[in-house]
Amino acid sequence: MGTSAGSTAQVREQLLALRAEYRRRIDTIHDHARNPLEPDSSEQAAQLGNIAVVSALETEATAELAAIDAALLRIDAGTYGRCTKCGETISAARLAARPASAECMECMKA
Repeated sequence: MGTSAGSTAQVREQLLALRAEYRRRIDTIHDHARNPLEPDSSEQAAQLGNIAVVSALETEATAELAAIDAALLRIDAGTYGRCTKCGETISAARLAARPASAECMECMKA
């Protein structure tokens, strides 16, 4: 495994904090989605454009949550820090930048 037990605990805390942040974002998106459309058609057009952007943000947040949950499972399994494709160690720089990384840079680019 590419990380020590102490740093794995720190990564877990970081991942749990990220998970909470993405859940808050999704909750906020859902709260805003409950607002009715304006009766004015030009306002509705702007709101519909905003809905498309917000939907994309929700999709991104949901994907990040899935990646975080998978990383937490890898920590539990003792495989965190290893590429899920090739099995090589994921660089510390990549894990620092994106703690939920499942693949090394070479496999991610492929």
